[in-house]
Amino acid sequence: MESRVKGFVQSYNRDGGYGFILPLGGTTPVFVEEEDIEGDPQVLSEEQQVTFTIELGLGRMAARHVKP
Repeated sequence: MESRVKGFVQSYNRDGGYGFILPLGGTTPVFVEEEDIEGDPQVLSEEQQVTFTIELGLGRMAARHVKP
């Protein structure tokens, strides 16, 4: 099973359905897309605490299975 990471939403564009999450203790934000957010509604707010897994996306690290 993949280990979950805690972090905070750095920014999220509700119209575009994407944003960035800063993992706790990290300095590099991780890209997140609306379809990777679990639950309803599938939106995030800046500074919201979340848990997620990190996977290699299209040329960058991406947050998957994001839970508010």
